[in-house]
Amino acid sequence: MPARVRKDDMVKVISGKDKGKTGRVLRVEPKRDRVFVEGLNIQKRHQKPRTVRDVQRGGEVGGVIEKEGPIHLSNVMPLDPKSGDPTRVGSAVDDSGRKVRVGRRSGDRFE
Repeated sequence: MPARVRKDDMVKVISGKDKGKTGRVLRVEPKRDRVFVEGLNIQKRHQKPRTVRDVQRGGEVGGVIEKEGPIHLSNVMPLDPKSGDPTRVGSAVDDSGRKVRVGRRSGDRFE
């Protein structure tokens, strides 16, 4: 069965502090059932400054860093490719015999 949510999919958060917001999936952790969505579930992390030599080579600068945190897979729904509404995901077999993801709302394939 193809994965329900993949990298670069557009999803809508259906519960939690970012409920109702949409964004693009940056990363998926299937073993933990977590997704990282661009601009959502922002968490602040304090980071120690690196030495000057590391900064010149592109190392991290210290301070408070904001980055996306994980969201449980059950709290997001993929957006339908045709209408942009949240939809469940099914699977179908295409002409070449491969299994593809299909939006249940419209029947269109996910690209």
